[in-house]
Amino acid sequence: MKHALFVDCCIRGETSRTARLARAFFSALEGYEISRVDVEAADILPLGRETLEKRNTMIEAGDYDAPMFDLAKQFSAADMVVVAAPFWDMGIPAKLKTYFEHVSVAGLAFDGATCAGMCRAERMVYLTTRGLEIADGDEQEQATPYLKALCRFFGIGEFQSVSCYGLDMVSEEEGEVRLALAEHEAQALAKSLED
Repeated sequence: MKHALFVDCCIRGETSRTARLARAFFSALEGYEISRVDVEAADILPLGRETLEKRNTMIEAGDYDAPMFDLAKQFSAADMVVVAAPFWDMGIPAKLKTYFEHVSVAGLAFDGATCAGMCRAERMVYLTTRGLEIADGDEQEQATPYLKALCRFFGIGEFQSVSCYGLDMVSEEEGEVRLALAEHEAQALAKSLED
């Protein structure tokens, strides 16, 4: 059975609109064993000088046994990565960016000599909601270009996304209609990924 890694950055938990998209996606996904990383609860901090030097020394020695490499090993071994995160400050939450700092390890996620991606995943799926009326492809929406760039860097073959936007700019009723449509889109995407 294939393995899907759910990178859950739905910081508002069960009340998160992005979590609704994730629940819809996984309710329709078959043929995958799923593991979840709760980014909000993860004990990770941005890399500073001391931590970076320690990490680089271990990478140069080929020593990946330390717990600091666990997230990178988990990420690089997944057959599919599903990222669920709200749109924050024109991009992704800082904690999710920190998670990707910890995943981006030479010798695990990419080849340090050639910069060729080493991740096993065939695709990354990005699920997101935006309060603002900022459509996919708008220059103010910087989360998608960032995640697409990471896919290329890590050697992940395909990037797909489902988004719902303008939720804070419309009535509650209209917001529910938009979310329901996005949930159906997420389910359709999941069903299309079955073997």
